[in-house]
Amino acid sequence: MKLIIGNKNYSSWSLRGWLAAKQSGLAFEEITVPILGEHWDRRKQEIDDVQPSSGKVPILWDGDAVIWDSVAIMEYLADKVGRDRFWPKDEVARGMARAMVAEMHSSYSSLRAEMPMNVRRRAPLEDVSDRTRADVVRILQLWAEARARHGRAGPFLFGTFGAADIFYAPVVSRFVTYGIGVPGFAQSYMQAIWEHDWMQQWITASENEEWVIEQYEPEQ
Repeated sequence: MKLIIGNKNYSSWSLRGWLAAKQSGLAFEEITVPILGEHWDRRKQEIDDVQPSSGKVPILWDGDAVIWDSVAIMEYLADKVGRDRFWPKDEVARGMARAMVAEMHSSYSSLRAEMPMNVRRRAPLEDVSDRTRADVVRILQLWAEARARHGRAGPFLFGTFGAADIFYAPVVSRFVTYGIGVPGFAQSYMQAIWEHDWMQQWITASENEEWVIEQYEPEQ
């Protein structure tokens, strides 16, 4: 099994796919490709392994099976190893976790545009648009409800690390990068995500990457 991902410093969807692969417990080969670089539009047409997704990452190959889109990758892996590894066993908690993952996958366009993921960067925002502020407030509301209703068994959204944490981990990175102030419960949750062994591996790799995407870097 192999997982193709983009630049670790910038690719939030790659982080989700990678965390899902780690959560599965299955062995996989990791292949990193520098997306959005000067020659990427040409190169993605030349790399057979990424053509099924039109050059989008992450993309998972498992024998003849090819799966792209981070949600699809996570669900494919859950089918292979057991859904309880990713989703809460409790029906009510599982329903909420699914809704939160779906909302993360389809929403928050303003936050994504205004605060692109950049793990290495520390650049507190002096001003945040009303739309992005609303995105932040909504996410914090979801985190608060998940922790209050279903988080008693551990420090993550539904107690133990799972699908919802995989999908909100890049948001944690964004909040760290841009110095977003959050209440105490959210600080504790963010710390649990940031200090997770897999996140630390990703952060270290991000810091050691040589690739730079200028549009995601602060003006000098």
